[in-house]
Amino acid sequence: MDTPTPHPDSSRNTPGTTAAAAPTPPEHSLPTVSGSDAARIARAAFVGTALEWYDYFLFGTAAALVFNRLFFTELDATAATLAAFATFGVGFAARPIGALLFGYIGDKYGRRPALLTTIVMIGCATGLIGFLPDFGSIGLAAPIMLAVLRLLQGLAVGGEWGGAVTIAVEHAPLEKRGRFAALVQIGSPVGTLVSSGAFALALLLPPDVFDAWGWRLPFLAAFPLLGVALYIRLKVEESPIFQDLVKQEQRSRIPAVDVFRKAGGRLLVAIAAAMLGVGGFYMITTFVVSYGTNTLGVDRGVMVNATLVAAAFQIVVTVFAGRLGEKFGAGRMTVIGGLLTAVAAFPMFWLIDTKNPLAIIVAVTVGIAIVTIAYAVTGALLTELFPPELRYSGVALGYNIAGALTGFLPLIATAFLAASGNASWSAALILIVISLITVLGGALGERLRITDKAIVE
Repeated sequence: MDTPTPHPDSSRNTPGTTAAAAPTPPEHSLPTVSGSDAARIARAAFVGTALEWYDYFLFGTAAALVFNRLFFTELDATAATLAAFATFGVGFAARPIGALLFGYIGDKYGRRPALLTTIVMIGCATGLIGFLPDFGSIGLAAPIMLAVLRLLQGLAVGGEWGGAVTIAVEHAPLEKRGRFAALVQIGSPVGTLVSSGAFALALLLPPDVFDAWGWRLPFLAAFPLLGVALYIRLKVEESPIFQDLVKQEQRSRIPAVDVFRKAGGRLLVAIAAAMLGVGGFYMITTFVVSYGTNTLGVDRGVMVNATLVAAAFQIVVTVFAGRLGEKFGAGRMTVIGGLLTAVAAFPMFWLIDTKNPLAIIVAVTVGIAIVTIAYAVTGALLTELFPPELRYSGVALGYNIAGALTGFLPLIATAFLAASGNASWSAALILIVISLITVLGGALGERLRITDKAIVE
């Protein structure tokens, strides 16, 4: 397993090594981390991340309910859904590129400028989707423009999550990093809740009105939300640990290259550990919404409402799982979440197959809840895998390569579904595979943790 050269302010807790770091020179002043400031910084990171996920998840819901009908109208129903999910997957393919770009900015010039850039990019890209003409108006140009804006979304998200988690953790006292990393993770269910709620309200409009302009409203709402989030994020100070890197001239010249060269093994562990939180979530939301609506014929309002209920429960699970991660270790919680998801995969789809609204809501809610056990601690686990000088790049690359590998799962699951005669066992098997990969990542990640030293006020 490749291991990076530790920062002077780090100690490594790995098999066969001692927990002590290299001696700190007498003139070196360790960064001060204030517990009173940590919550404020984490809340600011959460607000920005919630907007990012609102924008990103909005596209996933629209891919299942709108884009397949209005932007790919010359294709049959299955082909149109596949094309919509392919466009959805473009955002995931772009995320590692965004991780490289913003990881470089974040590790070289600061966490703060990278995060300000990402939030403006994704807010503008999402709002512009609300202005796009559909296929009936401009033909092939419509899906092309949609794919370009999705690409910009993916680039921005590729740098957003890693930076938000990094800046929240680097402002937090060591013993409370799990809860503050989890606070950033709450941005995901809040983003889901708001985006699903926006679409649920839009679906109250008559179908012809919804297709004409109603579906655009949730996208256009990204502009005022961007203003609020940007105002809050402008008040976030730079990470004290990054400031210390600058003083000690410990910054990497090309962070991404050093991640692959010095910490390639850790990067593989990060990818594996993050796969369920990303891919499992989209299997139980984006794919299930499409499966229930287009294959089972369930009312689309029922499917969207199921994600709303699940998102509300996800917030609670995220808080508790983050606290448990502080006590038992983020890697162990990742293992537990992966194993529970693998066990629940088939029963979850059996409940969905009943077409009973209550059963569907229970299945989606329980599925998201157990995936969240692993997802809630992903930020804490990944930040502990990399030293400060490589952290933004390492975390962003690990998470977003996992996203690129699993972002096409709704597309793959839809193709498998068609090949299996619409049998849901094929989708359940995909969920089990990524769950077990994450179990392996969590087990290895727990053994490879790096803990920063810091003075806690």
